[in-house]
Amino acid sequence: MGVELRQLRCLVALNDAGTFTDAAIDLNMSQAAVSRNVAALEETLGVRLVQRTTRSVRLTPAGERTVRHARQALSVLELLERDARTGRNSIRIGYAWSALGKHTVEFQRRWAAAFPNIEVLLVRTNSSTAGLAEGRSDFAILRRVPDTAAYDVVLVGLEKRYCAMAADDPLAAKRSVSLAQVAGRPLALDARTGSTGLDLWPDGERPRHVVQIDDIDDWLTVIGSGRARGISAESTAHQYRRRGVVYRPVRDAPPVPVYLAWSRTDPPRERTEVIGLLAGLYA
Repeated sequence: MGVELRQLRCLVALNDAGTFTDAAIDLNMSQAAVSRNVAALEETLGVRLVQRTTRSVRLTPAGERTVRHARQALSVLELLERDARTGRNSIRIGYAWSALGKHTVEFQRRWAAAFPNIEVLLVRTNSSTAGLAEGRSDFAILRRVPDTAAYDVVLVGLEKRYCAMAADDPLAAKRSVSLAQVAGRPLALDARTGSTGLDLWPDGERPRHVVQIDDIDDWLTVIGSGRARGISAESTAHQYRRRGVVYRPVRDAPPVPVYLAWSRTDPPRERTEVIGLLAGLYA
């Protein structure tokens, strides 16, 4: 017997949910059915994908690789089904933190007017390639160049940097802030997908403490609690408004580059059109 799609769905759901019980709820299946499908996939592939204990479930290295391939296969199937139902082509543009900020809606409108038969889908994927490596996106909006030669990358624009802070932070009363002022408190940092690193500051002037976070939601929660400040692109300030968090421009920080990336081995045919629209908006 070969690999079945339901087996792949069960493995991906298990990875995302963390337990067989929660994966079963997400899939509207019984826990036993999820377990059987994962076990059947292991038997078919001849490798252990999941380490099971009485308290936790963890993917093995082979399981992590299989999940990446499974996401690609399921993503292709989803696109095939959507195209068959709607009769329209579509492209997926991934992003990790924020899409295009204030340009997002205008980009969608201009694209729909210029290419009414090609639907644009914005897909948030919290990975360093915004879904390219996982097969979840055809293009990626990135604010740092990926550490690989597998992608073509084009600079399409620049964004100002903003500091996010709690509403009762002493800096919240200022119209703008400096890097030195921001460094007076701990910095919330996503080293994997964020647009800011400690190299933004000169040696000897960097924040003394760093709070490591994993995504935009964790970042906002830590900042809103007053435990740390954060620096991100203008698009983040535009897209993520949260009670208790305010944004102020950082007047002495360099702008954040905005890149469009795609697979070098399988380039989307719409890349010229996407580049043109994005560069026009940022210009």
